[in-house]
Amino acid sequence: MSRLRSAMLKGKRAGLEMVDTAKPKRKRSHTAVKDENTTNASSPSTYHTFHDPTDVVLLRSQLLNWYDKEKRELPWRTLAVTESDLNIRTYAVWVSEIMLQQTQVATVIDYYIKWMKRWPTVKDLAAATLEEVNQMWAGLGYYSRGKRLHEGAQKVVSELKGQMPRTVDSLLKQLPGVGRYTAAAVGSIALAQVTGAVDGNVIRVLCRLRAIGADSTGPAVTEALWSLANTLVDPERPGDFNQAMMELGARVCTPKGPLCSQCPVHSHCHSFRKVHVKQEKNSRKLLGKLDKKPSSLPDIEDCMGHVLGVQNFPRKPAKKPPRVERTLTCVVIRRGEEGEDEYLLTQRPNKGLLAGLWEFPNLLLEEKSSEMKRKKALCAQISGILGTHLTESLFQYVGEVVHIFSHIHQTYVVHSVCLKDTDTQTQTENAQWLTRSTLQEAAVSTGVKKIVKLCDSVDSQKEQTSKDGKRQKQTGTKNDKTPQTSTKKKSAANSGSRQLSLSSFFNTVKQES
Repeated sequence: MSRLRSAMLKGKRAGLEMVDTAKPKRKRSHTAVKDENTTNASSPSTYHTFHDPTDVVLLRSQLLNWYDKEKRELPWRTLAVTESDLNIRTYAVWVSEIMLQQTQVATVIDYYIKWMKRWPTVKDLAAATLEEVNQMWAGLGYYSRGKRLHEGAQKVVSELKGQMPRTVDSLLKQLPGVGRYTAAAVGSIALAQVTGAVDGNVIRVLCRLRAIGADSTGPAVTEALWSLANTLVDPERPGDFNQAMMELGARVCTPKGPLCSQCPVHSHCHSFRKVHVKQEKNSRKLLGKLDKKPSSLPDIEDCMGHVLGVQNFPRKPAKKPPRVERTLTCVVIRRGEEGEDEYLLTQRPNKGLLAGLWEFPNLLLEEKSSEMKRKKALCAQISGILGTHLTESLFQYVGEVVHIFSHIHQTYVVHSVCLKDTDTQTQTENAQWLTRSTLQEAAVSTGVKKIVKLCDSVDSQKEQTSKDGKRQKQTGTKNDKTPQTSTKKKSAANSGSRQLSLSSFFNTVKQES
């Protein structure tokens, strides 16, 4: 009896086990799988860092060898190597780093060459006026950078006896507009200070090398990236190493379409390895399923793995859409004393957007305003600047110009007015008349140059229309003077060539006979 009872219990347990086995297993969440994969690779503290000194030495060697062969020849790099005067070298690298903020290398080159030719030392820059600096900076964007360079040069001359700071900390503390990255870059390149430098390119490279998927703009991740950069930087060639990291991010490890096969350090790259392993796994999975001849093929996405690959790193928060603005702008023109057209410009405040630059008179446009209201508002503003009375009928609509700032989508609604009075004088200090040639060289923004280009285009169209109209009139007059005899001959010829009807044909034959 006891044996029978034990056998029944065993049978019951086996049945339960079969039921459990038959139950479909619950899918683990993506997060759980991801955590497991990370843990399997190594602990998070080592997986996202460089814990092996041998790997660090190898990475430095591979990167610097690539840089020595592939680096671009740029004027500031040449100067940093050839200039023996430490003060001039530090100044030159400082100027280049400020210009390169938020601006492409190709755009900066010409500006940098002109700048260094005009102000080769920090004392030369300090002696310049802000107006001259703004003129030189015009078109480079982010105009406060030029102003801070000028302020910094004046501070070096007046407070530091003309000597540029000699350490990263002093660069950071003593120069206006110099942040953590700029101080590290100047310190490592010009002064051989052993420090990492983390800019946008370096953030991307580091996040991909260590598969850092957290928000790269967060404070904790920022500190972690700086720690990584300081770990990796070559103590013998800190400036070259930092420039090599930037060069790698700019040319190989790009935001879109990274050239992983050409990367000198892809063997150290966790994100590249993740993609490679995933692709191999999916390939084996696909081949295995095909060998078994399944009833349905696997989903194509299962075979692709992570579609973006290394481009999944770094992760950034979504950008705020730019603020939309519409600005009513007026190009005021008068005939100068020497017969050349002159343009009225006003100067912007010394602080804020486009600080200290010159522009055409303008005012922010209200959302719902008629053409008459716009002209009336412009008329009042310009009458105030000139101290005279103008009428709305003088103002003509020209067109619209779109100009994109980093945070503003600006549309200039352009009008123009031509004044006949050459004695019209400005009544405010921040307004002046400039000839066309002077305007091109003045401290004006790219938006102003676009407006001038629009006006030129409209004027040329008007001239072309006028010429076409004159030609048509001349052609019409000539046709009117054509002798009538020739017209009759032509009509007769035309009538003779027309096909006759059958009845007309037989009547003609009878008459001839």
